Amino acid sequence: MTKETKPLRTWPQVLTVEPIARAQGEIRLPGSKSMSNRALLLAALAEGSTQLSGLLDADDTRVMITALRALGVAIAIDGDRARVSGCAGVFPVRQAELHLGNAGTAMRPLAAVLAFSGGHYRLDGVARMRERPIGDLVEALNAMGARIRYLGAHGFPPLLIEPAGATVAAISDSSAGAAARPATDRSIRVRGDVSSQFVSGLLMAAPLLAPVEGLRIAVEGELISQPYVAMTLAMMRDFGGRVHQSGGAYRVEAVRYRSPGHYAIEGDASSASYFLALGAVAGGPVRVRGVGRGSLQGDLAFTQVLEAMGASIEVGSDWVQASTDVATKPGVTPAPDGSAANLLRLRAVDTDATAIPDAAMTTAVLALFAQGTTRLRGIGSWRVKETDRIAAMASELGKLGASVQTGPDWISIAPPPVLREAWIDTYDDHRMAMSLAIAAAGGVRVHIRDPGCVAKTFPDYFDQLERLCAPWRT
Repeated sequence: MTKETKPLRTWPQVLTVEPIARAQGEIRLPGSKSMSNRALLLAALAEGSTQLSGLLDADDTRVMITALRALGVAIAIDGDRARVSGCAGVFPVRQAELHLGNAGTAMRPLAAVLAFSGGHYRLDGVARMRERPIGDLVEALNAMGARIRYLGAHGFPPLLIEPAGATVAAISDSSAGAAARPATDRSIRVRGDVSSQFVSGLLMAAPLLAPVEGLRIAVEGELISQPYVAMTLAMMRDFGGRVHQSGGAYRVEAVRYRSPGHYAIEGDASSASYFLALGAVAGGPVRVRGVGRGSLQGDLAFTQVLEAMGASIEVGSDWVQASTDVATKPGVTPAPDGSAANLLRLRAVDTDATAIPDAAMTTAVLALFAQGTTRLRGIGSWRVKETDRIAAMASELGKLGASVQTGPDWISIAPPPVLREAWIDTYDDHRMAMSLAIAAAGGVRVHIRDPGCVAKTFPDYFDQLERLCAPWRT
């Protein structure tokens, strides 16, 4: 049985995370969701066959694999490896209905890539996906001559993509059957302050769209989550893409993607944040393997936040480790069993989290263990993620006893005198479930509703959590 046919772990409707006295040990991270879906798409668009290793097996990658197969791309899965037979920029199937779940890393780039593929495609997802904006990307593509229509609310999926209007031939005269290219502007503009996935999607599609002179992509406004765009650029180059950056603009050359032969996917740095946070609040050391020095993933900057909060961080070539000596922290009184009775083991921070929105959710939960009020700024993108994460996080941290205030793009959290046992709603959002489970290190039971939502990126998260944690002894 290959990994793709193995059913994902099932969970009860409510999972109780027992109080955590100490966390210690090592885990190997699942593959990065962001890198996995980018690598699958780039390999599908490339000339030649690509062997991917370290591929994540979770809902979002299964959605991407299913969509690419529906477009005629051959993908063979064996464990955490995949062999993708590239289509050289031309999808064999010209009419398809693609259901993309709640995977923004599939919906946004596929919309861009399919816009000038000369086919009829319907892109849809779950109810929440129909609430996640895509208008800025669609309008940018339509301005180039694409024919993309909204089938529901304006600016949101589902989308209908039809063959584009005026186009020119592809890269060379010898590329019979190659995808058409827009015949109009050499420049395209897109907002960068809603989702970096709009920019990443355009960048990955750009080699297929660019005229001979190249395509210029200009980002209007502040580009949020910049490290994700930097990751996109690095991966494009690994597949033969040529991109030149000047300030907030990118010039993409009209070249074919070519397989590098083999591409290794890093462990997921966003998922690493939960276990590193455990090392910070439950003693540690906790070591995660799969990311380290030189990682392409911006969420590794979360380690700087941990250090600012008082944790000890070590970084190796493919590992990161976090720990805190709770017995010597100011104001912490060891209990007879060695656990800390005073839970304020860290220092509060006031930080701009624009570059690390996913890991910032973990910081919000760490605020429960920090002396003072923690304030996270630049998180407006939380509003349009799997749920409105600012509102959801405020509600659930409040259940645990925290004092929370919010604004359009910020949240502040003051810890309670004593944490309260709480029943946590997860809003079908994997990061709500994974981050809030850490609150059990405060000596309380945390009851997670719909724990199965972690299947989006980390199906066995709670098994790994339990393996590292020692229970609170009474």
